[in-house]
Amino acid sequence: MRKTISLVVLFFLPLLAFAQAADTTAAPTLLSLEDALRIALSENATVKVADKEVERTGYARKGTYSALYPQINGSASYQRTIKKQVMYMDGGGFDMSSMFAETLTNYLLPLYEQHPDVPFPTPAPSKPEDETSSSSGEGFSVGRWNTWSAGISASMPLINAQLWKNLRISDKDVELAVEKARSSRLETVGQVKQAFFACLLAREAFAVYKSAYENALENFNQIQRRYNAQRASELDLTRAKTTLANAIPNVYDAESSVLLTLWQLKAVMGVSLDENIDVAGSLDDYAQHMLYDLHETGELSLENNSTMRQLALQAEQLAEAINAQRYASLPTLSLSFNYSLNAMTNDFVFSQFKWSPYSFVGLNLSIPIFAGGQRTNAVRQARVQAQELDIQRTNTERQLKIAIRQYLNQMETAMKSYSSAYSAAGTAQKAYDIASKSYEVGRSTLTDLNDAQLALTQARLGVSQAVYNFVVAKANLESTLGADFIDGSGNVQLNKTYIHE
Repeated sequence: MRKTISLVVLFFLPLLAFAQAADTTAAPTLLSLEDALRIALSENATVKVADKEVERTGYARKGTYSALYPQINGSASYQRTIKKQVMYMDGGGFDMSSMFAETLTNYLLPLYEQHPDVPFPTPAPSKPEDETSSSSGEGFSVGRWNTWSAGISASMPLINAQLWKNLRISDKDVELAVEKARSSRLETVGQVKQAFFACLLAREAFAVYKSAYENALENFNQIQRRYNAQRASELDLTRAKTTLANAIPNVYDAESSVLLTLWQLKAVMGVSLDENIDVAGSLDDYAQHMLYDLHETGELSLENNSTMRQLALQAEQLAEAINAQRYASLPTLSLSFNYSLNAMTNDFVFSQFKWSPYSFVGLNLSIPIFAGGQRTNAVRQARVQAQELDIQRTNTERQLKIAIRQYLNQMETAMKSYSSAYSAAGTAQKAYDIASKSYEVGRSTLTDLNDAQLALTQARLGVSQAVYNFVVAKANLESTLGADFIDGSGNVQLNKTYIHE
């Protein structure tokens, strides 16, 4: 008797310790599925990264549009001459003596005739023809030691068809980033739903195994009393001890599953794992709408599927890219302007610098003529990419249609399984009650009671598993259809507060 009591106390100690620890801990915050989704859409790391990508592509789009505006640049430079350039001049072409002689004769001679007291300059005799036509052996340096320059330039495209098409491609980049952000939200919603339903299933399993443990404990106490009154055999008492011992690990495993699923839910929500939260409701709340949810599916379409929408946007991008490569062969026209100031000095007295301005405005026309087939091959390459994308789109659509049929089949199977399991659970509960009463009056054996308990446990778990399979398949179907974060016109609405319907 003492050994039996010690064994029972040994079984009870972990459960009592757990119960005491739970009493001393603050009550967790209960979260509904809608609460979990709202938190995840604001705290999940994947959603935040997707939003940042949308912001990045928006800036990239603005940077592309800036090519339409004038590009203005300022410049300034300083050069120090290390060795000046030397210039050589041939004498034949530049006979300075003959030039001065002509000037004296035609212009200065009449003035000196009016003033005979002033001596008249005599030009130097010209050199023979053979000497003036020869090159001088010595040159002279030109330029100054310091060169300063500063200016401003501007350019603006007037006609550039390829640039205009590139702007259209940048618009598609933004649309694609927005659709990817929507895909991240859909994926997050699906993950939160599955994690939330897993928590509910783990709690249902814990409740079932705990009930089985309580039934085993009650049966053990009953058999022990009968054994003490010599109305039960030692074999029955031993079997009751074994059944009770086998029920304890299942309770612990179910409790660990509850903690693990809660951690997974916190992870996909993007909150700290130390947050004291718990899920509200039960799987039975969703079981009430299983038949209605299955019949309301109606005609299913992949129009709002995120993967298909992304492939469609990529196809539009490739079509624009093909046109952009074609337009690369068209002429371009741009407007340019330049204004600069230059100064050349031998010192650093800035106040005495003599600045020489220089400016111009002009039109630049560029006509592509030949590039070795580069533009033609670029068009062909873009066409091949479009063909590859079309093949990928067809295959993806086929796979998604298979997935939709699979989810619908899983929902229908789960609904049928639920009906059967629910009926079996009621029958098993009735059978267990009968077996328990019959064992009390000695009309059934302990084996019959254990079999009834096992059947009841399996039936109750089957009910919860059927509901779980249905809601998970429904969540996957909703994610595949992609009906969330879309307004009435079919446009993406990322800032919409998610409300589960």
